[in-house]
Amino acid sequence: MKSLVLLLCLAQLCGCHSVPHGPVLGYREPACDDPETEQAALAAVDYINRHLPHGYKHILNQIDSVKVWPRRPTGEVFDLEIDTLETTCHVLDPTPLANCSVRQLKEHAVEGDCDFNVLKQNGQFSVLSAKCDSSPDSAEDVHKVCPDCPLLAPLNDSRVVHAVEAALATFNAQKSGSYFQLVEISRAQFVPLPASVSVEFAVAATDCVAKEVVDPAKCNLLAEKQYGFCKGMVTENVAGGEDVAVTCTVFQTQPVLPQPQPDGAEAGPLTPAQGSAGPALSPAGLPAASLVVGPRAVAAPPIPPPVHPAHYDLRHAFSGVASVESASGETFHVGKTPKVAQPSVPAPEGPVPVVRPCPGRIRYFKI
Repeated sequence: MKSLVLLLCLAQLCGCHSVPHGPVLGYREPACDDPETEQAALAAVDYINRHLPHGYKHILNQIDSVKVWPRRPTGEVFDLEIDTLETTCHVLDPTPLANCSVRQLKEHAVEGDCDFNVLKQNGQFSVLSAKCDSSPDSAEDVHKVCPDCPLLAPLNDSRVVHAVEAALATFNAQKSGSYFQLVEISRAQFVPLPASVSVEFAVAATDCVAKEVVDPAKCNLLAEKQYGFCKGMVTENVAGGEDVAVTCTVFQTQPVLPQPQPDGAEAGPLTPAQGSAGPALSPAGLPAASLVVGPRAVAAPPIPPPVHPAHYDLRHAFSGVASVESASGETFHVGKTPKVAQPSVPAPEGPVPVVRPCPGRIRYFKI
């Protein structure tokens, strides 16, 4: 009888040691085109466009991979890799992203490559960390599609700067209202036939009257910001001069939003909306002016610094990369996924074909 009792106790003891302590934690891998995954990716793209200080809005092109981690005490973190494409809408343009056209291959398209951690909590998505960069399509690929199409030109090239100045002067000469100052040179291309420089740039209204300006340096931006976006073409003519053509779209005036103040304090200047990365810094190190596009506040891009590449890289859109804590207590960063052991799942004895539901579909085209 004593032997039987001892045997039962040993069996119970072995059974206790065979059960792992606590829940088995790990990640799940939904399909890249799963509706929930796409919601997280769209939240990431919205984050990009809300924090871009320069250039053009981006749109989702493909979801490359996704892992979903449980997060203590509630919620889940979507670890995403996504590809985006540049649109033709400038970041100052209040046009909804859904109504923006994608920059086509023959126009020298630009692709973004991003890593995101997106928190889903109580049915809402919010970005925890982000890291992006972007690059134009290669010259070889552009010329495969369109052998005679122009490529992107450096934004600080003297010919580009001259074309922008000429186009802006022409625009102001045609106006009877406010004088507009240059905010940013956004895009440029050298067109071979006829020899021309094509430019795109952002402008802002000042307190000066266009036809009365003597010294543009004395003009100040309006308190209620009004921005515009221009496309210009400066073409050499046979007489040795140049022809200038320009069209500008002036956006609706953006009202100054009062800053929330403690009781008894006076209203202060506009501050960025909750969740933004804070005001952008100008080359001189001073905060740039702020504006509201639609329901949000963003930092107005400063005048370009002395040296520029051919496009505004998404790498400079975010001030830093935050870290996220997983449910297992490990710390991981965007672009680095920890390995999680799952002892409850036995390893297969032979090779097993695995069908990965990623990467997802290409919505437009692949660069």
